[in-house]
Amino acid sequence: MGFSCGIIGLPNVGKSTIFNALTAAGAPASNYPFCTIEPNVGVVAVPDPRLQGLASLLHPPQATPTFLEFRDIAGLVEGAHQGRGRGNQFLDQIRNVDVLVQVVRCFEDPDVVHVDGDVDPLRDMEVLETELILADLQLLDRRVEKLRKAAKSQDKGLLRELGFLEQLARRLDQGMRASTLKLPQEEKALLGEQGLLTAKPMLYVANVGEEELRLPGPRRRAVEEKAQKEGTVALPICGKVEAELLELSAEERQDFLVEYGLETSGLEKVVKAGYDLLELVTFYTVVGRELRAWTVPKNTEAPRAAGKIHSDMEKGFIRAEVVPFEALMRAGSLARAREEGLVRLEGRDYHIQDGDIVTFRFHP
Repeated sequence: MGFSCGIIGLPNVGKSTIFNALTAAGAPASNYPFCTIEPNVGVVAVPDPRLQGLASLLHPPQATPTFLEFRDIAGLVEGAHQGRGRGNQFLDQIRNVDVLVQVVRCFEDPDVVHVDGDVDPLRDMEVLETELILADLQLLDRRVEKLRKAAKSQDKGLLRELGFLEQLARRLDQGMRASTLKLPQEEKALLGEQGLLTAKPMLYVANVGEEELRLPGPRRRAVEEKAQKEGTVALPICGKVEAELLELSAEERQDFLVEYGLETSGLEKVVKAGYDLLELVTFYTVVGRELRAWTVPKNTEAPRAAGKIHSDMEKGFIRAEVVPFEALMRAGSLARAREEGLVRLEGRDYHIQDGDIVTFRFHP
């Protein structure tokens, strides 16, 4: 699995339409709030031109990509943190995803009623952000209360954690998301243990009409400017256009993208943004009959990357034989790459690089 995305937003902003377009999962999409009750889940292969290139070069019987999981969460409304509109249930459904993908409505459609009557993306973003912060504050308040009781023992570790959580709660109360805070490594580790919604990276999908794909309007620009201030990205995607793409052949799809001035599909945009936000890289292995792509965080050391495949490979790690993707493609084969000295021998301290083709040697 590459990573998991929770698709969130207010009701009737196009979440399920975007979800269906990204996953071809066929989730219901209707013009009324809470059409989605249980989260729809879709798993899709990561579009990977390098994997396709390696498969064409090496001709393995099987080529396995990495996969993404998308969870389409029901629309959140003001008061969700207090349970309004089943909000508590919906918020719990995104605690275990890696990235939040907030769909923000920028399109006009008289047939799709907005819960607040008019289309205002910045207001919608503020409502949802406030609900995430308030939900986290509720969680922190309960944990702080427990720690205060436990910290009476004067345990230094508990006192340190209590101080951090109290400071974190104050920051959230000021309207700051946990993911935007600059923290030392020790506090980052403490933050990671809390399971806070606002600690998750967030990217925005500006769900625009067809015209705004070609010519950005004020709503799309407002979403993009807010994302830039937060150090994240806003992806302009038209749910209707993405749905039409699903019906086309590969050749027709490319012509269709050119017609709208697009270089890639919505899925490819989300994949790239997610990998960048989470700082992930992809490496490849060829074992037996299978060429396979794997996803790991940047700066992952070779033994840990081997452990991604099997724990025994990490325990018995000896070395990694590594050739970069571009070098292998130029050489034309693994055998030729070895002859030309392009395959390097790397030890335990080697950090896997994006695009590496790796053969792990280990004691069974």
